[in-house]
Amino acid sequence: MSILGNRVLRREDPAFLTTGGKYVDDLPLDGAVSLTFVRSTMAHARLLGVDVSEARQAPGVVDVITVDELDLEPIAPFGFVNSAMAYPWLARDVVRYVGEPVAIVVTEERYQGQDAAELVFVDYDPLPALVDPAEALDSDVVLFPDAGTNLATEMNFGEDPSMFDDCDVVVRRRIVNQRVAPCPLEGRAAAAAWGGDGRLTFWVSTQTAHGTRDSLSRYLGLDAADVHVIAPDVGGGFGAKIGQYPEEMVVAWVARRLGRPAKWVETRSESMVGLGHGRGQVQDVAIGGTRDGKVLAYRLAVIQDSGAYPRVGAALPIMTRTMVNGVYDIPRVEFVTKSVVTNTTPTVAYRGAGRPEATAAIERAMDLIAAELGMDPVDVRRRNLIPNDAFPYTTPVGTVYDIGDYERALDLVLDAAGYDDLRAEQRRRRDAGEPVQLGIGLSVYVEITAGGGPANEWGAVEVLADGKVRVRTGVSPHGQGHITSMSMIVADALGVDLDDIEVVYGDTDAVLKGVGTMGSRSIQTGGVAVLRAAKEVVDNARHVAADLLEAAVGDVVFDPAERHFHVAGTPAVARSWSEVAAAAAPGALAVEHDYQGSSATFPFGAHVAVVHVDTETGKVVVRRMVAVDDAGRILNPLLAEGQVHGGLAQGIAQALLEEVRYDEDGNPITANLADYAFVTAAELPSFETIHMETPTPVNELGAKGIGESGTIGATPAVQNAVVDALAHLGVRHIAMPATPERVWRAIQAATTA
Repeated sequence: MSILGNRVLRREDPAFLTTGGKYVDDLPLDGAVSLTFVRSTMAHARLLGVDVSEARQAPGVVDVITVDELDLEPIAPFGFVNSAMAYPWLARDVVRYVGEPVAIVVTEERYQGQDAAELVFVDYDPLPALVDPAEALDSDVVLFPDAGTNLATEMNFGEDPSMFDDCDVVVRRRIVNQRVAPCPLEGRAAAAAWGGDGRLTFWVSTQTAHGTRDSLSRYLGLDAADVHVIAPDVGGGFGAKIGQYPEEMVVAWVARRLGRPAKWVETRSESMVGLGHGRGQVQDVAIGGTRDGKVLAYRLAVIQDSGAYPRVGAALPIMTRTMVNGVYDIPRVEFVTKSVVTNTTPTVAYRGAGRPEATAAIERAMDLIAAELGMDPVDVRRRNLIPNDAFPYTTPVGTVYDIGDYERALDLVLDAAGYDDLRAEQRRRRDAGEPVQLGIGLSVYVEITAGGGPANEWGAVEVLADGKVRVRTGVSPHGQGHITSMSMIVADALGVDLDDIEVVYGDTDAVLKGVGTMGSRSIQTGGVAVLRAAKEVVDNARHVAADLLEAAVGDVVFDPAERHFHVAGTPAVARSWSEVAAAAAPGALAVEHDYQGSSATFPFGAHVAVVHVDTETGKVVVRRMVAVDDAGRILNPLLAEGQVHGGLAQGIAQALLEEVRYDEDGNPITANLADYAFVTAAELPSFETIHMETPTPVNELGAKGIGESGTIGATPAVQNAVVDALAHLGVRHIAMPATPERVWRAIQAATTA
C-alpha cells in the first residue's frame, strides 16, 4: 500500500516544538559585528549631506559607511523595465521612500547600533511626494529625472473599441487591490564570514539559496564556486524573500571590508517599511454580456504600484494577464497595464503574486454584472464556466490550462455550504429588517503554479552503506513541510522508513543547483526530480542485486512493500537495501536528476464565504468559510490542509483588515503591528475544507501546487459576501479592506442616495 495520499504527521514538528528551529539570528558567529541601517525619514528629498562624525565616536562603533564608500554598482531592474530606475545599495543624492537605507552603522553589539544610528545627521531638502500610482502616471513630479517619466514598464496588446458593441449590458468599475505587508514571523536576516582562502559563507533567510549565491557572486565580483550560501530554518517568506535585498547582500561587503564576520537582523518596524510589500494594483474592469447572463467581453486595465524602485512587483501584471479571464469561457478579453514608481516601499511577490489580483478582478466583475442583470451570482458563473470537455483549454490571451472540472467544484462548495438555506435565511433577515444582515460571497478560481519561470528543478537520492537514504533537493521549506513530503515520495519509491531518510536543502555546497521555493512549485518540480532520481536508484540497485542473487538483471524484482530484491517467482531468496548498499561500488546508488518540466499546472477551486454585517456599526464577522481546492493528486492531505488554512487566513485578512497606508507626504501610518491590522485567530472561523483531486497530465505525480490557492479564492469570496449582505440597501461595491468605517460609510451613502 502506498504511503502517498495518507495523513502523515510532519517530521519537522518535534524539533520545532521542543528544541526550536535554528534561524540566522540563532547562529553562533564568534567576533561578528552587527549592522544597523540609518533609514530615511522622508519619502522624497534631496540628500544634501550625511554627517556621521558624531556617530563614529559612539560606544561600540566599529565603522560608519556612507554611499561614497561603497564600490558597488546599483542593482539593475528587469530588462524590460526602464534602466534609469536602478536600485542603489544606499541612497545617493535623493531618497525615494521612508525607510530607504542612507548609511550603515557597524557596532560590536547590536544594541549599540540603534543609539549610534540616532547620532547620524541627515540633511534633507524635501521634494513633493507621490503616493497614488494613478496620480503618479501624469504627475509633473518625476522620481527619476534621467528616466523622464514615472512609467517603469507597460504592456498593451491593442484595444478594440468595438468589443462591447454587441453587449446588452456593460458594467464598469474601478477596483483597488490594496497594498499589503507580508509580515513573516521572521523578518530578513543575513550573516557573512570570509575564509582565509577568500571564500564567502553567507547565511540568509531566503526562499532561494542558489539565487542569492548568484546575486552575491555577480555584485561582489566572485566566482559562484567561491560563494557558499546556507538558508537555515526560514520563518516564513510569502514571496517577499524570493529576491535579494541590498541590506542583506551588503552584509557580505562589510564583512570583507572589516575582515570580520558580520550580521544583520531587521526589527519589526524595519520590516514593515523595508521588506517588499505586496499587491498594489488599481484595476479598471469592464464586463459586458447578454441579458440572459452570457458574458461576451471583458477588459482589465491595471496600474501597478511598483514603489520607489521597480523590482519584481513591476512585472507581476504579467501573471495577472496570464490568468485574466479566470475559469470563464469569454470570447473577447483584453488586458493592458502600466507599472509606475511612487514614493513608497518597493513592491515584490506576495502569496499568489499577480494571480490573486486577476481572480479578485474577474470574480468581483461577475458579481457586478449579476447584480446589474438581477441574476443570482451562481447562475451567471455557471452560465460562463469553461466546460469540462474543453481541456486543454487555450484562453483568449494564450494561456493553456492543463485540466479542470470547475462545475464540479462549484457544485461541491454550494452543497457543502447549504446555499439554498443560506439564501432563505438572508431573505428572512431582510424581510425582518434585522440590524445584522447575512452576506453570501462566492468565488470560482483557477491559478497557475510552477509558472512565471522555469518549471525545472534539481534533486538527488543516495542509498548509503547502511541502507539509509539521503535526499537532496533544490527547493527549501519555510513552513510547507518539505522534509515530510520529500521523504514520503522517496519512501514510496524505495520502500524505506521515513525515519531512515535525511533531506538536505538550502545549502549551495550540498545541493548542486536549485531554483527554489516560490509559485507553489515545489512538489511538481522538486518532488518529481526526487522521484525520478529514486526510480533510477532502484534500477541501479537491481544490477547489484542481480550479482548477489546470481541472476540476470531482467529477472530481478524490487518489492517496495517487503523492502527487498528477489528473483521473479522466488521471493523467499532476497537481498535487503543494506545488503545491496554494502555490495555496491561507491556512487553506484547515488543519482542526480535535473528535471525539465514541460509546462505549468493550473489548480482551481471554489469558495463560499458567509458573513454577518452589522448595519448600525459596519462591523463584519466571517461566520463560515467553505473551500474546495483542487491541486491535482494530493500527496499528504494534512500538509495540503495546512497550506489551505494559511491561505484562507491571509485572503480573509486582505478582504477585511490589512492595508499599508501612507499620508499625502508619503509617511507610513501602518508601520507597526499596532497600526497594521494583522489577522489573528479571533477574526477567523473554523474552516470547512473539501478535498477534490483532478490529477494533472503534466507530471507523473499528477500534482499541482497548493500553497497559494486559499489566498486566491478567499479574498474575492469575502469581499463579495460583504457587498451581498448590503445589496438590498443599494450598496454595489465596497473597496478592500472592508473595515467597519468603510462599510458604514457605504451604507450611509446608499441609503442617502
